[in-house]
Amino acid sequence: MSALFALYAFALGAIIGSFLNVVIHRYPREESIVFPPSRCGYCQARIKPYDNIPILSYLILLGRCRSCGVAFGSRYVMIELANALFYLAIFFHTGVSLAFIPLAAIVSMTIVLIYIDLDIQILPDVIDLPGILIGLLIGWMGLGTLYPQLILAVDLLDSIFGAAFGASLLLAIGMVYKLLRKIEGMGLGDVKMLAMIGAVTGWRAIFPLLFLASVGGAIIGLIVAARQRHENLQFPIPFGVFLGLATLAVIFFGNTLFTWYGSLLGG
Repeated sequence: MSALFALYAFALGAIIGSFLNVVIHRYPREESIVFPPSRCGYCQARIKPYDNIPILSYLILLGRCRSCGVAFGSRYVMIELANALFYLAIFFHTGVSLAFIPLAAIVSMTIVLIYIDLDIQILPDVIDLPGILIGLLIGWMGLGTLYPQLILAVDLLDSIFGAAFGASLLLAIGMVYKLLRKIEGMGLGDVKMLAMIGAVTGWRAIFPLLFLASVGGAIIGLIVAARQRHENLQFPIPFGVFLGLATLAVIFFGNTLFTWYGSLLGG
C-alpha cells in the first residue's frame, strides 16, 4: 500500500509540475494561467490531452511538438520530474498526512520563484507573500519537531522569528550595499523571499542558507563574468535562484550541510 501511495505522490508531483510550467511560461507574459489551453509556442497548435501527460508525453514525442516537430526544450520535463521527485521525497518523510500539503506547496512555489527570477529577475508577491503564511502554518504545526530529519520551523515563534530575521538581515545587507556602492544591490523581492524561507525553516537555518546561496551566486557570477568579460563585475545576478536552490537543499539535506558548515567554522 505504501508503494502505491508513493506512486500517487510522484504522479501528483508530475501533474503539478506540468502546471508550474504553465505559470513559469505565462506569468512573465502577463497571460492567463487558465485560458487558453496548452499550445505549441511556435505553431500555436493546441496540445492534445494525450500529448500532455507529464514526463511520459515528452519521452514519447522526444520533446517535440506533434504538429510542427519543433523541440520544446528540456526545461519542461526537468521541472515536472524535479517536482515529482520532491513530492516523493516529502512522502517518504511524512507519509500520508496533512503535513504533506504545506511542504509540497512550498516546494512547488520555490521552483516557480527560481525559474521566474531566472527569466525576468522578478520574485512575484503573489507567490512569496502566501508562502510566508504557509511557512507560519508549518511552524504552527510544529513540523520541525515532528520530522527532525527535515529542516523546518519547530514552532510558530520559530517561524515568526525566522521570517522577521530573514527579511531584516537581507534588507540590512541591501541598505549597506547601496550606501557603499550608491547602487541597488538587493531587491525587495529577495527580502520577501527570504522572509518566506525563514518562516518555513526557522531562524537557525538563515545564516547557513544565506551562506550557501551567496557562495553559489558568487561562483556562477565569476563564471559569467569570465565568459562575458565584465571588467567591473557589475551585472545583475538573480539571487532568488540561489536562495531557492539553497532552500531546497537545506530543507532536505540540511543536517548534512549544517555539519559541513559547522566544520568550516571550527565546530
